[in-house]
Amino acid sequence: MIFQQLFDDETSTFTYLLADPETRRAVLIDPVLENTDAYGDLLARLDLTLVYTLETHVHADHITAGAALRERFGSQTVVHERGGARSVDVEVADGDVLRVDALEIEVLYTPGHTAGDVSYRVGDRVFTGDTLFIGGCGRTDFQQGSAERLYDSVHGKLFTLPDTTLMYPGHDYNGRTVSTIGWERAHNARLGRNRSRESFAEIMGNLNLAHPKRIARAVPANLSCGVVPSIDEALARSSTEASGFRDLGPWGAAIHKTDLRVVDVREVPEFDGPLGHIDGAELVPLGTVSKAAAGWGRDERLLVVCRSGGRSSRAAAQLTAMGFGKVYNLSGGMMDWNKAALPVAR
Repeated sequence: MIFQQLFDDETSTFTYLLADPETRRAVLIDPVLENTDAYGDLLARLDLTLVYTLETHVHADHITAGAALRERFGSQTVVHERGGARSVDVEVADGDVLRVDALEIEVLYTPGHTAGDVSYRVGDRVFTGDTLFIGGCGRTDFQQGSAERLYDSVHGKLFTLPDTTLMYPGHDYNGRTVSTIGWERAHNARLGRNRSRESFAEIMGNLNLAHPKRIARAVPANLSCGVVPSIDEALARSSTEASGFRDLGPWGAAIHKTDLRVVDVREVPEFDGPLGHIDGAELVPLGTVSKAAAGWGRDERLLVVCRSGGRSSRAAAQLTAMGFGKVYNLSGGMMDWNKAALPVAR
């Protein structure tokens, strides 16, 4: 088997190239969009034909190169059926085997980091994505993550593999490249050493990690296999209300937030309260919207925000009546924004 481990310095992401040495047909596991040209150069240098791009899950820290590689080389994107992604060429389930000539790639459903995580087993190697790291594991606090499910995935699937199985993670932040299942079972700080399910859940529930810097762009794009819609495309998909403005969901708003004037129509205590506010939002309480908007350009794109979408709908209707033609209401307000685990400011 032809095998190469590639590393993206910006996101500490590993991408893996596997290929049949006879037919020269290849797969890439977890490719990163910014490295698309580098993958193309590598495939050409090794005289390989890309057949599949395999995702271990819908990533929050980088945008996949799956769609870009599909357009360039005709490869097929592969995502687990519970990953929630659209425009997928091949949806896989637990126990499926993808065959690329002599390569047999077994799908192990290992949810917990997200609801759609998989690991890929190829011979004496397993590629674990964010389910299992060297000495650790991925977080479980968004994208339908669950500490209990991750624990069960690792102990019920990965730790049942032979001790000598080479374990290749999706990320490493300390310069390490490979481990073994036996070492992880004995020494993994979070999941090894006979740690109980309850103890692991307590650890994961108290990590208090900041959100990945790229989550607002990465997740929406990866739900389309790496396609980043233009702002006009994203806004065109939003639903139109009878009063003239459009409703826009949290992910659609997040991916193009910098192209929108974000107007929060709640009161001061709410703006700085538990739900927080969108970074860069202007606080314009509902009763002051008409006065404040008098000085705004009528061609600006306005995103109106409140707690749950009620007051912002009324404000959006006011703004539309004033002649603003590009008004968008954040559907579900900050409640749905928080449910989506998008970044907030306080």
